[in-house]
Amino acid sequence: MDPYKTIKYLLGTEKAIRILESENKLVCIVDKKATKEQVRNSVEKAFKVKVTNVNTLITPQGKKKAYISLSPSTPAIDVATELGLM
Repeated sequence: MDPYKTIKYLLGTEKAIRILESENKLVCIVDKKATKEQVRNSVEKAFKVKVTNVNTLITPQGKKKAYISLSPSTPAIDVATELGLM
C-alpha cells in the first residue's frame, strides 16, 4: 500500500504539538481501513523513522486518528520540523 494513501495528514493542533514535544509521538489522520501494521509501515517508509508503537481511535467526526510513538533515536520534533509543522 502506498504510504501517502494510508497517511492522510499530520495534525498541527495545540494538543498534537504538546504530545509531539513531551511524548515523542506523531498524531495524524489515517485511512479508516488501515490497520496498525499498515500505519507503522507507512510512517517508517514515508518519514524514514523507527516506530515503536501505534494507537488508533475513531473520532466523533468519523475519522481515524493514529498516535505514533517513535524510538528515542528519532525525535518527533525533527520530523515535524522537516515537514514544516514547527
